[in-house]
Order: sequence, then C-alpha cells, then structure tokens
Amino acid sequence: MNIHEYQGKELLAKYGIAIPAGHAALTVEEAVAGARQLPGPLYVVKAQIHAGGRGKGKFTELGPDAKGGVRLAKSLDDVEAAAREMLGNTLVTIQTGDAGKQVNRLYVTDGVDIAREYYLALLVDRSSGQVAMVVSTEGGMDIEDVAHNTPEKITTITIDPAQGFMPHHGRAAAFALNLSGDLNKQCQKLAKQLYTAFMDLDMEMLEINPLVETDDGKLLVLDTKMSFDGNALYRHKDVEAMRDETEEDPAEVEASEYDLAYIKLDGNIGCMVNGAGLAMATMDIIKLNGAFPANFLDVGGGATKEKVTAAFKIILKDPAVEGILVNIFGGIMKCDIIADGIVSAAKDVNLSVPLVVRLEGTNVQKGKDILANSGLPIVSADDLGDAAKKIVAEVKKAA
Repeated sequence: MNIHEYQGKELLAKYGIAIPAGHAALTVEEAVAGARQLPGPLYVVKAQIHAGGRGKGKFTELGPDAKGGVRLAKSLDDVEAAAREMLGNTLVTIQTGDAGKQVNRLYVTDGVDIAREYYLALLVDRSSGQVAMVVSTEGGMDIEDVAHNTPEKITTITIDPAQGFMPHHGRAAAFALNLSGDLNKQCQKLAKQLYTAFMDLDMEMLEINPLVETDDGKLLVLDTKMSFDGNALYRHKDVEAMRDETEEDPAEVEASEYDLAYIKLDGNIGCMVNGAGLAMATMDIIKLNGAFPANFLDVGGGATKEKVTAAFKIILKDPAVEGILVNIFGGIMKCDIIADGIVSAAKDVNLSVPLVVRLEGTNVQKGKDILANSGLPIVSADDLGDAAKKIVAEVKKAA
C-alpha cells in the first residue's frame, strides 16, 4: 500500500525527524488557508499523487508550456493560482504512464533555503533477506539519470534485521554523503530514525528525495515516498486508514475486498490462476504464443465459489479483455469449486469472449464434468502449453 507525501511526513515526524511545516488541502481555499499558517514568504505547492517525477510532470489539460506538479509560490496569490491549475487536472509523469493521474489533493509547505540535495532510501533486499540503505550525493529530480549514467555515485549499505541498525551503518551513510562535523552526526542520527520507522511500520520502501542540507546547516526531509507490506497492515490500523482508494485502479480496490491479488496489465487476455508462481508462468507462456496478458489475478489457495465468481467478474469488467485463460492446479483449491464459480460467473455476465480452462489436481474430473455439462462454449485444455495455444487461437478467430 502506498500513501501520500504529507501522510508519510506525518509518520516520520512521530519519530523526531525534521520536516518542513506544511498543510494538506482538498480545495483552493484550503490551500490558501494552509499557506497563511506558514511563515512565508516562500511557499511550495505540491500535487499529491501516488507517483514520482511530479516536478518534471505536465498537466495535459494546460498545454505543453504548463508547469509541473511541484511549484514555488512567492505570495498567497501565487499559491491560489497554482492550486487552481492543479486541482482536478491530470498530471502525467514518468511513473504514471500516458494516462496520468488526476490531482485531488495538494500539500502546501514552507519554502526552504537549500544548500545541497542528497538521496536516501531504505528497501527490502529480497535477494539477501536484508534491508538495503541506498544513499547518494546526487539527490533531486534527476536521481533516475544518476542511477543509469553514474551508478558509482550511489552507495548501498546492507543491514541485517536480525542484528539491527548499528552505529557503523550510520557512519557509512554519512561518509557516503561526504558529510563532516555536525552534519555527519545529524546524518547518523537520521539514518537510525529512518531505519526504526521502516521496521516499526513494516515498510517495503522508504525514499527521501531530496534530503536537503539547509543554509543554516540542518538536514531536512524535503520529500518522501512510502509503501507498506499489505500483509502486515492489520498491525497498523493508523497506516491502513491512510489508504486513498481514488489513487488506485477501481478493479484492484474491488479485488482487495475479496482478498484477491489483482493487477491490471496492458494486454488482451485475462488470466485467473491460483498461486503467484503459476500466474507468472501463465503470463509468460501467453507472451510466448504471441499475445499479452491483461491482468495478474491470483485467487489464492482457499478460494470459495463466491470468490471465484467475483474474480471472474472483475476480469470481464476490463474492456480490453478479448479472451480469458483460467489455469488452476487444485490442491487446497478443489477443481469442482473453481468450475462452479466459472459457470456461475459466465452465466451472470453473459460471457461474450472466448474462455479456455485448464484444470488439474483435486477433483479435476468433477470440475471438467461441470464445465462440459454447463451448456457454455468453454474450451477445455490438457496442459498449460495447450491452454495458451488455444486461447490465443480463439481470440484471433473471434477478432
């Protein structure tokens, strides 16, 4: 789960981490009122969307010369003008894709006199089972270019969660940022605070970009992005309450209500699979046969008939779907339950696209009998390779 910048800063402030004063706003009036509570005379108006690259982004409705989603304002009138341009319009960044995201929230913060910009992030390193602290002296809007063109300017420090954060980790981060004296001490303290927040809140990613050195020699978190382990949210009801469903695909929101793992993709063949590994293999073999998956959908190992029906309906709500491949290996999930769900959903939505089903495992013959006797044009497949070839062929035939 992702949250907005202003929410992330609220969480960091609870750990004693220094952030600029700021106020969230849903309307132009709230943005101006928030700015009035800040010292000024310089303000920053930031679009709040779940995507990076806001500063370089463009508002599609405002023409090619429009400013991005992070703007400096030198007066309350400037704050008002920026808020009016941003709210309700679509911001396209390098991370949103061409569709962009509509800006429904703003964050108005106090301006900061910046001497230097740095980058600091904490990530789960799945290959080693450790936490990676990534730091660079080249913070700011061009960090992606730095990673691509000058990777030697990025330092990764690994932290074993069984051992926890140690003083040498903080010293390594400060050394990598070329900080000395009091700034060095501030960095060591900040690195420990960030690690503590990262672990306490079950984060998957915590990015500070930029971490700035102010003209008066202070380290300040100017921007942050956070994502959290969805499986651990039951431990953090305060974080879960920060979820903004308007930033998510409606189908993904609906899927989460049924405890389904669903991600929309750009292809035309819908997939319903049980198990993430099987889902990846299914998507790969679809591409191998010359087509592209329209989604990742894992119904899990303990799905009910109702859950399968819901999954099927979610796939069919995508207008890009021209065919569906169901690939189920029945272990805990019994094939006859899957078959019942498929038949029920297909009848409810008046199935109008080709459907290929490959079942294997527990009660597989019962499942196949249910499909065969359903009276629906369901194509049965013997194995995964056969299923992929058949769904691609059926889609081409129907085109």
